[in-house]
Amino acid sequence: MAFAKMFELAFIGCAALGVYGFVTAAKDGETRRSCTSLCALRPAYAARNRLAPDFELPSMNGGKVKLSSYRGKTVILNFWTKTCRPCLEEMPSIADLAKALKAHPNVALVTITTDESAADARDTLRSVLGGGDPPFEVLIDSESDVVRDKFGTKLFPETWFIDKQGVIRARFDGGRSWASPLTIDLAESLDNPLECAVVFDEGKPRGPMANLCGEFTPSVN
Repeated sequence: MAFAKMFELAFIGCAALGVYGFVTAAKDGETRRSCTSLCALRPAYAARNRLAPDFELPSMNGGKVKLSSYRGKTVILNFWTKTCRPCLEEMPSIADLAKALKAHPNVALVTITTDESAADARDTLRSVLGGGDPPFEVLIDSESDVVRDKFGTKLFPETWFIDKQGVIRARFDGGRSWASPLTIDLAESLDNPLECAVVFDEGKPRGPMANLCGEFTPSVN
């Protein structure tokens, strides 16, 4: 009887360890998946302790738009100007991203140009995109009150990911191809209860979870 009882207890212990191991592995797998897009895209900055400054700017299509009007959605915010060659080179991929995001109504793509006027921005985009108006919102910041003074941007292009609470979650410096599933995955992940805990500073992963990014090959754009 004593031996049988010991065997039973040992069996229960092994089963418990097996369940614990399975649950731990599952959670670890979910954590890794939640970090895939962030680690692969390698932002210059990623954290969750900065609230994006609100602003209101005129739209290229008329009227004014506030950043806070997008609260409840993830916002991909891109800064550009016509004199920036990398900005114009990445613009077709931004247009492609905007088209892909039509299937993701919880993500908004907004661009801000520091060009002189809406007409100037429209002419530039029609030339770059092959005619017609762009499939994304274009706001005009001719005095750089928002781009330079509120966001501190001095070099273009820059792209910011802002979550549905208005918190800046990532910043990407320089041009790249945005027409990638990784871009949408990153935007969608910011609305997921299981969020990646990795932070980025000066383009390098930091913190106790930083080792996760060592397992991913950076996305080449």
